[in-house]
Amino acid sequence: MKILVISLGGSILYGKDGKFNESHALAIANLFSKISKSNKLLVVVGGGKLAREYASASRNRQNNEFFADRAAIKATRKNAKKMMAFLPKIAYPKVLRSFDEANLALSKNNLVFSGGMLEGMTTDSVSVLFAEMLGAKTVINLGDTDGIYSSDPKKNPSAKKFSIMPHSQLVDLASKNDQRRAGTNFVFDLIASKLSARSNIELCFVNGKNLLEVENALLGKKFNGTIVRD
Repeated sequence: MKILVISLGGSILYGKDGKFNESHALAIANLFSKISKSNKLLVVVGGGKLAREYASASRNRQNNEFFADRAAIKATRKNAKKMMAFLPKIAYPKVLRSFDEANLALSKNNLVFSGGMLEGMTTDSVSVLFAEMLGAKTVINLGDTDGIYSSDPKKNPSAKKFSIMPHSQLVDLASKNDQRRAGTNFVFDLIASKLSARSNIELCFVNGKNLLEVENALLGKKFNGTIVRD
């Protein structure tokens, strides 16, 4: 079976009201269940709004970025547990807490969830590292935009969208936008961009709110988004 690594952005799990969007999260979970019938899926779940809240509270208490990162990791694992809870009979029953657990988990279930792993490392980087370790050729990134742009399309209506780009270009964009702080993000962080470049892992960026496009990307079909490859 083919192994698919998915970086599920926390941003698409929360609505404009700031609350966990259970209906959309359930729809995504059901799609993962469908795809897992013929593929093995390892889904790394981001923190989104919850991670920003946890990190901010930690900074206020301790004024320390290490512990802000640790708090954000807890948020990602909480989100992963929520996703896993939608599929109690299908998903591996534990959220991964180390890279070494992945092979055993995937040997028992075709759908496995993880959150963050290490302070200073985003879930983007965790996703690429899992792909490297498992020999997966592609990481599918589900975010709140329909691809990678030359600048933030929410702030710049003239931003150019890229349909395909080399790893070097992604690294350049990430280096200008990655702040290395829990709760802040570019579409893909710098370390993850460099890791994918070193192993030539293809990256597919798709809007996680558009389930049809997500399914197309997971099935290897043409989708509306951005592909990064050399």
